[in-house]
Amino acid sequence: MPGLWFEEFSEGMVFDHPIRRTVTDADNVLFCALTMNPAALHLDAEAAKATPFGRTIVNSLYTLGLMVGISVHDTTLGTTVANLGFEEVAFPAPLFPGDTVSVRSTVLAVRESRSRPGEGIVTFLHEAFRQDGVLVARCRRAALMRKRPHGEAAA
Repeated sequence: MPGLWFEEFSEGMVFDHPIRRTVTDADNVLFCALTMNPAALHLDAEAAKATPFGRTIVNSLYTLGLMVGISVHDTTLGTTVANLGFEEVAFPAPLFPGDTVSVRSTVLAVRESRSRPGEGIVTFLHEAFRQDGVLVARCRRAALMRKRPHGEAAA
């Protein structure tokens, strides 16, 4: 199981995720089509020239999803029950088609669930960066995590 069990997380852990992804114009166009977002800023190269960015930018919800998705393999794959919420979502700089995204996750808090004895809550800070090191997205994410099954040895 690639993800970590609740007990394996500790406050202050940092994950520099090895997976990176270069975002293509096709990724952006497809995501906009799938989510019914017709904003010219994402889809119309000529109209986007008149914006402060001078070209199309990647849909911010795609950026958010990609950031969290890249984090999953090292943190929650197969061990999460559910996402409980996203807070303090911010996009301090644009992501453009052709940019390569890397992600760092930091564990901000770990606590037992008060209502679900076999589970706990881990709060992450996810940060996404372009290839030039510029921060393009960040969010706090609370995940409901499974505890290690009884009788399963620690890795």
